[in-house]
Amino acid sequence: MPRQPPKPASHPQNEVSPHPRHPATSPGPGKGSESARAQSRTGTQCHGPPRAGSTHTKARPDTIQAPPCPEAAMEKDPSCYQDAAKMVAGDGSSAEGTETQLDDFVGAHPDYNEEEEEQKYYRRKRLGVVKNVLAASLAGTLTYGVYLGLLQMQLILHYDETYREVKYSNIQLEDIDRKVLMGINVTPVAALLYTPVLIRFFGTKWAMFLAVGIYALFVSSNYWERYYTLVPSAVAIGVAIVPLWASMGNYITRMAQKYYEYVNYKEEHVQEQQRAPRGACNTYIIIFQTVFYTCFHLSFVCAQMPMLFFLNNYLYQLNHTLFGVKHCGTLSHGTLPGFNKTVLQSLPRSINLIIVESALMAAAFLAMLVVLVLCGSAYRPTEEIDLRSIGWGNIFQLPFKHMRDYRLRHLFPLFIYSGFEVLFVCTGFSLNYGVCALGLENLAYLLMAYGFSASACSSLALCMLRLRRQILLLAGALVHAALLVTLFCWAPEPRHLVQAPLLYSIAVLWGMGSALNKTGISILLGVLYEDKERQDFVFTIYHWWQALAIFTVYLWSGLPMKAKLSIMLLTLAVAVGAYLWMEHKVAQHVAYRLPRIPRPRHKMHGYRYLEEDDSDETGSEGDGGKDDNDEHPTEATGGDELPKDDGDQLG
Repeated sequence: MPRQPPKPASHPQNEVSPHPRHPATSPGPGKGSESARAQSRTGTQCHGPPRAGSTHTKARPDTIQAPPCPEAAMEKDPSCYQDAAKMVAGDGSSAEGTETQLDDFVGAHPDYNEEEEEQKYYRRKRLGVVKNVLAASLAGTLTYGVYLGLLQMQLILHYDETYREVKYSNIQLEDIDRKVLMGINVTPVAALLYTPVLIRFFGTKWAMFLAVGIYALFVSSNYWERYYTLVPSAVAIGVAIVPLWASMGNYITRMAQKYYEYVNYKEEHVQEQQRAPRGACNTYIIIFQTVFYTCFHLSFVCAQMPMLFFLNNYLYQLNHTLFGVKHCGTLSHGTLPGFNKTVLQSLPRSINLIIVESALMAAAFLAMLVVLVLCGSAYRPTEEIDLRSIGWGNIFQLPFKHMRDYRLRHLFPLFIYSGFEVLFVCTGFSLNYGVCALGLENLAYLLMAYGFSASACSSLALCMLRLRRQILLLAGALVHAALLVTLFCWAPEPRHLVQAPLLYSIAVLWGMGSALNKTGISILLGVLYEDKERQDFVFTIYHWWQALAIFTVYLWSGLPMKAKLSIMLLTLAVAVGAYLWMEHKVAQHVAYRLPRIPRPRHKMHGYRYLEEDDSDETGSEGDGGKDDNDEHPTEATGGDELPKDDGDQLG
């Protein structure tokens, strides 16, 4: 009797298992497909090793694999499938854990304080504005100090007959000096025609950088003193004078407005980039202009360094240089008649001159780097686009149209006197009074007294925070009026050093009047014209009239001293009267004419100029008709607007 194979033990789980048996234990026709499906399920669900020749790919290394599940064990113990199901559920929970870790990593820190971080951000912005103001002030001080110091040293050297004959016998150095002074003083007469276009084209910061670079070019031209180097560089200086100081004034005023925005960043009009309430920025304008002029007036001190440490070692004493001088002060005519033609007792070596000029060149280059690296932009990029997108024809015309505003017209005499007084103290007073009585070797000390006094007294402008703004300008005018009367009546004796205390006192008091005058005018312009679209035009007009006054002083150099003092005294009286009349009209709310600033004519397509409306929407580049009319408004140059509310009329 054949031996029967033993029956497998019956398991309830096997009876209800829906999976087919393996072909090795359940032979029969038609079972190939079931065998393949079982093999596939075995390979995917039990993660067992594939058979030889199987196309099953290797499991990914980053997946969690179950322990191998042999096929025989699968038949005998279907709980293997339950283990596999648990592992799949484990994969899902691990994915959720990964997402939780990712949220913890990129999400907000539990200790993050949004308000505190916002305060820190705007604190850094405010510090950046203060850094910009200090950097611009330092650059202006270095630039003007280097320019004045080099010009003063070269004019003294070229005045000496022996120096000209020995070093430049055949190039007519006196004629070159006359043309240099003419280029510096005459060229700014045309500055009103190109300064606004230059500032709008390059931007305020880059106009400053370009002008400082031209001053550095003037310094470098003195390495090789020839007609074709000195005269063109002097003309370039004349071209850059008005753009430099107009952009400086505009830059300081803009920094005050930006500081106000960073202090009041939670205000709705600041968040919406709308115009601030009138007078809101006045405090910061006063403080920042005071800081700027406190630093700027030190340029008169820096300008004396070449003479103090270098040129004074080669000068004759006053008994030699002033031997032929008969009259000083109010009795003199022209520029110190009778002054000796030889002022150098020994000629400086060329290598020493190169060292001094190299030091001045290094200071000018440092001023360029300060503007380039430390000075931030005055406007946002979109604001720069708006300012130059009103049309170059409009930019050219707007300075002339602003002169129809009675507030600006009444300040013209004050602008002119501001130019008179600064050049008079450097030429008329310092030569016909100071040098005539104390000698050329004391010129540096006299101008340093003026510079230190002007720098220290610029801080008096902070009184405008508590007092009315008229007091500052009237105090400066009163001081200068008293000094002009004193100078008109006084003729110091030549070569009398006992008069030194009185001369130094006049220099100190003149510096105080200059500080109150210049700081007060810049603050007044920033207060009256708060619109950022107008400030460069207004400061251009101010410095253009100042340049015209300097040109006038250059022309009257041959007049008697009494005539010069009379013209200055008359100009000062007219300036004070016109200013008081302007303040009276403003207090009476008399309407003033302001030219309308045309709308920007830029194309708001794509990402070049982002705005909230239609800049990034579908169809913004393909719409015509109505949209084109909105994006290209008609240029309006002839219309003027009158202020409609009293608040806009108040200074």
